[in-house]
Amino acid sequence: MVRLFFPVPGDPPIQIRLEGARFHHLVHVLRLRAGDEIEVFDGRGRSFASRVTAVERASAEISLGPHVDAARGRHVTLVQSLPKAEKMEWIIQKGTELGASAIAPVQSLRSVVKLSGSKAEQRVQRWQTIAEEAARQSGRSDVPEILPVEPLEMRVRGLVSRARCYVLDEEEKEISLAQAFSPSMADRSSIALVIGPEGGFERREIESLARLGAVAVTLGEKKLRTETASIAALGARGDSSPGWPDRIMTLLRLFLDLWPISS
Repeated sequence: MVRLFFPVPGDPPIQIRLEGARFHHLVHVLRLRAGDEIEVFDGRGRSFASRVTAVERASAEISLGPHVDAARGRHVTLVQSLPKAEKMEWIIQKGTELGASAIAPVQSLRSVVKLSGSKAEQRVQRWQTIAEEAARQSGRSDVPEILPVEPLEMRVRGLVSRARCYVLDEEEKEISLAQAFSPSMADRSSIALVIGPEGGFERREIESLARLGAVAVTLGEKKLRTETASIAALGARGDSSPGWPDRIMTLLRLFLDLWPISS
């Protein structure tokens, strides 16, 4: 069934009107007509069984039926040091498919890409659109929020008071990410996964994050690309949502075997 993202108000109306890009995609690309059934999701966890009731020259009317609330899992923020542009888009797409609740792009010392001001705002808007489309395609009713670009330490400082922060450190030898998760699996505490850029974190960054309360962990002996580490970390978090094991294993196999972007 066709799925459509629309920011439905908290008190859902009986009908919504589509205009602009959403109307064009629904009517001119997908060729939907009055009477066709669709699923509308609001990006906050609700999906509505809906129907196209009228199509006009520049707009369409959609009637909203009863909504279903998606099951709520653990809130996971992926704190991603800025990699090259095409890698970030891929991370956001796959991170959305794998259940990230929010994605926070951060500027770290070894980040090749430098973003600030209007350029950073435009990039975040583009990344949010990518997350919306990935949620639509993967069947999610919620859409992860793409947070503004901030310096690494500033972002983690704001997270440690409300989430358990784990920073992937290639020099850590004792605590694996899976081991770090084990004591917290009985509750639904929020977590943040902090991923370095190409080249990893500098030691002073790891030390600074540790002083803030972040825990350094490892994903194993092999050095992983930043995009590999992000997806592997999301897969190691122990999420128990329906369909999770099959989805994570399929995507990890595909990723590890076929990912073409060089480091």
